[in-house]
Amino acid sequence: MHKRHSWIVCLLALSIAANAADKQQPTVNADRIQQHITELSKFGTNPEGGVSRVAFSDFDIAARKYIGRLMQDADLRIRTDPAGNIIGRREGSNSRLPPIMIGSHIDSVPGGGNYDGDVGVVGAIEVARTLKERGIRLKHPLEVVVFADEEGGTVGSMTMAGHLEPDALDIKSHSGKTIRDGISAIGGDPDRLAEARRKSGDLKAYIELHIEQGAILDESDIDIGVVEGIVGIRWWDVTIEGVPNHAGTTPMNRRRDAMLSAAEFALAVNRVATSMEGRQVATVGRIRAEPGAPNVIPGKVVMSLEIRDLDAAKMAAVYDAVRAEADQIAKARQTPFTFAQLKVASEPAPTDERIRRIIAKAASSLNLTHKAMPSGAGHDAQEITHIAPTGMIFVPSVGGVSHSPKEFTSQQDMANGANVLLQTVLAIDRGELR
Repeated sequence: MHKRHSWIVCLLALSIAANAADKQQPTVNADRIQQHITELSKFGTNPEGGVSRVAFSDFDIAARKYIGRLMQDADLRIRTDPAGNIIGRREGSNSRLPPIMIGSHIDSVPGGGNYDGDVGVVGAIEVARTLKERGIRLKHPLEVVVFADEEGGTVGSMTMAGHLEPDALDIKSHSGKTIRDGISAIGGDPDRLAEARRKSGDLKAYIELHIEQGAILDESDIDIGVVEGIVGIRWWDVTIEGVPNHAGTTPMNRRRDAMLSAAEFALAVNRVATSMEGRQVATVGRIRAEPGAPNVIPGKVVMSLEIRDLDAAKMAAVYDAVRAEADQIAKARQTPFTFAQLKVASEPAPTDERIRRIIAKAASSLNLTHKAMPSGAGHDAQEITHIAPTGMIFVPSVGGVSHSPKEFTSQQDMANGANVLLQTVLAIDRGELR
């Protein structure tokens, strides 16, 4: 073969190989993700930075319209279900297959940041747009979801999983509207919530991209968190009974001081949680003394106890150890303790082990470091675990700051997460979820 022709053949071969590799490993547009995050942050922006885009507010409604336009640009067919969840759908080549769902939420806490929830929604839309631009048609339908009112109690995802209690509709949200009126305001129908429910088998999988909201990835310089599950939460009101008495005339050795016992109890909670093996956490976050006067020895203290872990048995073990400490304090101080468990709590929600493996493999294929870790915060994913195989992808939060105007995740980290999400969707569509 002529030498010149040989070079041409080589160049053609390299070009074909490059194109093939490009098709096998499509990547998202990092600049576009940053642009959309920046534009979304204008809805409910605060002077100090961050946003107050609480669910059902005018800012939330306007932001949802903006997200709708991004979905249209990605060629997604948009609808709002009766719970107020926005769902953008792209049909697959096999109409008999259940959809792969990806997404998160865009409502914020009052005085929140620009990345919590937003990264998952913008990243999911970017995945859909990348598939469109690359001409890649999945076998499964793809659904991009924006869940309603995540910060007010995962209302949209709870409804989709069939867990929303009817009396929850009368709770007043941060917007001032009841949940019922708020759902109506964003285009849902609170009288038809049953139609928003998905049954087990209706979804092939749900994957949520989210910022970590903690400092583990950032401080360890790790790119991707492979979420093992969302921790369960148990809450108690702890009441300590002492004897109120005059603070000036009652000698120290004759006191039954409920506040002193409360202080010892708070230290004991910390000691128990830190002395046991594992990643459990326990917190005393609220305390009230009665009668609450500076010149009266507290005769009663009501305080909170919260325990979180990914293992229900571990939470029970922590609680038992804390109760044992309380019994010792009560005996020594003659201040009886009463524990009342509150109804409001969540069960541990492990993610699907198969999806965890797929996410880890996707991160490795992109030369990204990754780490298995639990989520200490609640997410929509914890509700969807009840009806579909579920996975979560974490990206770093600088300094571990979240629910704050100082919340920040870099453009590169957002793109890394979206690329892992994209590769995970492609792997599930190929049949790797077995």
